[in-house]
Amino acid sequence: MIKKIVSGGQTGADRAALDFSIKHNIPHGGWIPKGRLAEDNPLPDHYHLREIPTSSYPAPTERNVMDSDGTLIVSHGKLTGGSDLTRKFAILHGRSWIQIDLNQTDHTDAAAKTKEWIDQEELVINVAGPRASKDPHIYNKVMEILELVCTEAIKGNKA
Repeated sequence: MIKKIVSGGQTGADRAALDFSIKHNIPHGGWIPKGRLAEDNPLPDHYHLREIPTSSYPAPTERNVMDSDGTLIVSHGKLTGGSDLTRKFAILHGRSWIQIDLNQTDHTDAAAKTKEWIDQEELVINVAGPRASKDPHIYNKVMEILELVCTEAIKGNKA
């Protein structure tokens, strides 16, 4: 079960995870660059992220990996930019991670894989992926996956 969602607050995958957590009353947090720097500056205050004392993105990306039990990275294709950096930090710090490539699997199978991964962990999860300007569909896809994971988790708890 998801205990908390950690994210960097960027548009796209990060923001979908935060909005999902708020909608489902799941605690959320994470680190963001100084000035609450995001693609659609600044990140609104209702997202409970802490500022790191630098405006660079790698520092909060690394802290978010370190402050979580595992990292879910959702993409359409090969990891690039901050998503690939997130994967590298997960490996460097020995954290569990999973990539869901939506070019290789549909959102239903992606949700099943994510739920299986979450069930094997006790998770504070870091959710990452491309920003909206790089992948305009990623926000909705991440929301769909997390909603399906939540629905399956609820069904599993009632059985």
